[in-house]
Amino acid sequence: MRNPLQDQLLKAGLVNKAKVNQVAREQAKQRQGKAPVAPPPEQVEAQRLQAERAERDRAIAAERNAQARAAEQRAQARQIIEAHKVERSGDIPYRFADGPRIASVLVDLRLRAQLASGALVIVRHGEGYELIPRAAADRIHERDAGLIVLDHSLTPPAASDDDDAYRQFPVPDDLIW
Repeated sequence: MRNPLQDQLLKAGLVNKAKVNQVAREQAKQRQGKAPVAPPPEQVEAQRLQAERAERDRAIAAERNAQARAAEQRAQARQIIEAHKVERSGDIPYRFADGPRIASVLVDLRLRAQLASGALVIVRHGEGYELIPRAAADRIHERDAGLIVLDHSLTPPAASDDDDAYRQFPVPDDLIW
Protein backbone atom coordinates (compact mmCIF):
# COMPACT_ATOMS: atom_id res chain seq x y z
CA MET A 1 0.00 0.00 0.00
CA ARG A 2 1.48 3.24 -1.11
CA ASN A 3 0.95 6.63 0.33
CA PRO A 4 -0.79 9.34 -1.67
CA LEU A 5 2.40 11.34 -2.23
CA GLN A 6 4.11 8.37 -3.90
CA ASP A 7 1.11 7.91 -6.18
CA GLN A 8 1.14 11.57 -7.16
CA LEU A 9 4.88 11.53 -7.92
CA LEU A 10 4.45 8.35 -9.97
CA LYS A 11 1.54 9.84 -12.01
CA ALA A 12 3.49 13.05 -12.58
CA GLY A 13 6.40 10.99 -13.92
CA LEU A 14 8.91 12.33 -11.44
CA VAL A 15 9.82 8.84 -10.17
CA ASN A 16 9.61 5.37 -11.69
CA LYS A 17 7.90 2.32 -10.21
CA ALA A 18 11.18 0.63 -9.22
CA LYS A 19 12.29 3.63 -7.20
CA VAL A 20 8.94 3.76 -5.38
CA ASN A 21 9.15 0.05 -4.55
CA GLN A 22 12.73 0.44 -3.27
CA VAL A 23 11.74 3.31 -0.96
CA ALA A 24 8.76 1.32 0.29
CA ARG A 25 10.98 -1.67 1.12
CA GLU A 26 13.43 0.59 3.03
CA GLN A 27 10.60 2.14 5.02
CA ALA A 28 9.23 -1.29 5.89
CA LYS A 29 12.66 -2.42 7.04
CA GLN A 30 12.98 0.65 9.24
CA ARG A 31 9.59 -0.03 10.84
CA GLN A 32 10.35 -3.68 11.44
CA GLY A 33 14.03 -3.20 12.22
CA LYS A 34 15.35 -4.00 15.63
CA ALA A 35 16.57 -1.39 18.07
CA PRO A 36 20.35 -1.25 18.50
CA VAL A 37 21.55 -3.81 21.00
CA ALA A 38 22.98 -2.38 24.20
CA PRO A 39 26.57 -3.41 24.85
CA PRO A 40 27.00 -6.09 27.48
CA PRO A 41 27.67 -4.88 31.05
CA GLU A 42 31.18 -6.37 30.99
CA GLN A 43 32.09 -4.17 28.03
CA VAL A 44 30.61 -1.06 29.70
CA GLU A 45 32.59 -1.80 32.87
CA ALA A 46 35.79 -2.36 30.87
CA GLN A 47 35.34 0.97 29.07
CA ARG A 48 34.72 2.75 32.38
CA LEU A 49 37.86 1.21 33.93
CA GLN A 50 39.89 2.15 30.88
CA ALA A 51 38.66 5.76 31.09
CA GLU A 52 39.51 5.88 34.81
CA ARG A 53 43.01 4.53 34.15
CA ALA A 54 43.57 7.07 31.40
CA GLU A 55 42.45 9.92 33.68
CA ARG A 56 44.67 8.68 36.53
CA ASP A 57 47.63 8.37 34.15
CA ARG A 58 47.06 11.94 32.95
CA ALA A 59 46.95 13.18 36.55
CA ILE A 60 50.16 11.32 37.42
CA ALA A 61 51.90 12.68 34.32
CA ALA A 62 50.80 16.22 35.16
CA GLU A 63 52.13 15.82 38.71
CA ARG A 64 55.47 14.51 37.43
CA ASN A 65 55.72 17.42 35.01
CA ALA A 66 54.99 19.88 37.82
CA GLN A 67 57.65 18.28 40.03
CA ALA A 68 60.17 18.36 37.19
CA ARG A 69 59.44 22.05 36.54
CA ALA A 70 59.81 22.83 40.26
CA ALA A 71 63.14 20.98 40.41
CA GLU A 72 64.32 22.85 37.33
CA GLN A 73 63.30 26.19 38.90
CA ARG A 74 65.23 25.34 42.09
CA ALA A 75 68.31 24.36 40.07
CA GLN A 76 68.15 27.62 38.14
CA ALA A 77 67.88 29.56 41.41
CA ARG A 78 70.95 27.75 42.80
CA GLN A 79 72.89 28.58 39.64
CA ILE A 80 71.94 32.25 39.91
CA ILE A 81 73.08 32.31 43.54
CA GLU A 82 76.39 30.67 42.67
CA ALA A 83 77.00 33.07 39.80
CA HIS A 84 76.08 36.29 41.63
CA LYS A 85 77.05 35.78 45.27
CA VAL A 86 78.97 38.64 46.81
CA GLU A 87 82.28 37.93 48.54
CA ARG A 88 81.81 38.45 52.25
CA SER A 89 84.52 39.98 54.33
CA GLY A 90 84.55 41.57 57.72
CA ASP A 91 83.95 40.65 61.30
CA ILE A 92 80.68 42.45 62.10
CA PRO A 93 77.85 39.97 62.69
CA TYR A 94 74.70 40.94 60.80
CA ARG A 95 71.78 39.19 62.48
CA PHE A 96 68.44 38.46 60.85
CA ALA A 97 65.41 36.27 61.43
CA ASP A 98 65.14 33.06 59.39
CA GLY A 99 61.78 31.70 60.34
CA PRO A 100 61.73 30.98 64.07
CA ARG A 101 65.49 31.31 64.60
CA ILE A 102 67.99 34.14 64.54
CA ALA A 103 70.88 33.68 62.13
CA SER A 104 73.90 35.86 61.41
CA VAL A 105 76.49 36.45 58.71
CA LEU A 106 79.79 38.26 59.06
CA VAL A 107 79.98 41.47 57.00
CA ASP A 108 81.93 44.71 56.90
CA LEU A 109 80.51 48.24 57.13
CA ARG A 110 80.05 48.57 53.36
CA LEU A 111 78.08 45.31 53.07
CA ARG A 112 76.00 46.16 56.13
CA ALA A 113 75.02 49.50 54.61
CA GLN A 114 74.07 47.80 51.34
CA LEU A 115 71.98 45.22 53.21
CA ALA A 116 70.18 47.94 55.16
CA SER A 117 69.42 49.93 51.99
CA GLY A 118 68.12 46.88 50.11
CA ALA A 119 70.89 46.80 47.51
CA LEU A 120 71.91 43.37 48.78
CA VAL A 121 69.65 40.50 49.76
CA ILE A 122 70.34 37.47 51.97
CA VAL A 123 69.35 34.13 50.45
CA ARG A 124 69.46 30.58 51.74
CA HIS A 125 72.08 28.51 49.92
CA GLY A 126 72.67 24.94 51.00
CA GLU A 127 73.25 24.93 54.75
CA GLY A 128 74.34 28.57 54.88
CA TYR A 129 73.48 32.00 53.56
CA GLU A 130 74.79 34.15 50.73
CA LEU A 131 74.56 37.82 49.84
CA ILE A 132 73.39 38.62 46.31
CA PRO A 133 72.62 41.86 44.46
CA ARG A 134 69.06 43.14 43.98
CA ALA A 135 68.83 42.18 40.26
CA ALA A 136 69.75 38.57 40.96
CA ALA A 137 67.34 38.48 43.90
CA ASP A 138 64.49 39.50 41.60
CA ARG A 139 65.30 36.62 39.27
CA ILE A 140 65.47 34.20 42.22
CA HIS A 141 62.15 35.52 43.53
CA GLU A 142 60.54 34.54 40.20
CA ARG A 143 61.86 31.00 40.46
CA ASP A 144 61.75 30.16 44.18
CA ALA A 145 60.70 32.90 46.58
CA GLY A 146 61.31 30.63 49.56
CA LEU A 147 65.08 30.99 49.18
CA ILE A 148 65.01 34.72 49.99
CA VAL A 149 65.53 35.16 53.71
CA LEU A 150 66.02 38.92 54.13
CA ASP A 151 65.02 41.63 51.67
CA HIS A 152 64.68 45.15 53.06
CA SER A 153 63.27 46.55 49.83
CA LEU A 154 60.04 44.52 50.00
CA THR A 155 57.01 46.39 51.20
CA PRO A 156 56.45 45.98 54.92
CA PRO A 157 53.39 44.06 56.08
CA ALA A 158 50.17 45.96 56.76
CA ALA A 159 50.38 48.16 59.84
CA SER A 160 48.58 47.02 62.96
CA ASP A 161 47.25 49.04 65.87
CA ASP A 162 50.48 48.45 67.79
CA ASP A 163 52.48 49.92 64.94
CA ASP A 164 50.42 53.10 65.06
CA ALA A 165 51.17 53.57 68.76
CA TYR A 166 54.94 53.25 68.22
CA ARG A 167 55.15 55.16 64.95
CA GLN A 168 56.70 58.16 66.69
CA PHE A 169 59.64 55.98 67.77
CA PRO A 170 61.26 54.74 64.51
CA VAL A 171 63.72 51.87 64.63
CA PRO A 172 66.51 52.05 62.04
CA ASP A 173 66.89 49.18 59.57
CA ASP A 174 70.57 48.79 60.30
CA LEU A 175 70.09 48.24 64.04
CA ILE A 176 72.65 45.80 65.38
CA TRP A 177 71.18 43.30 67.83
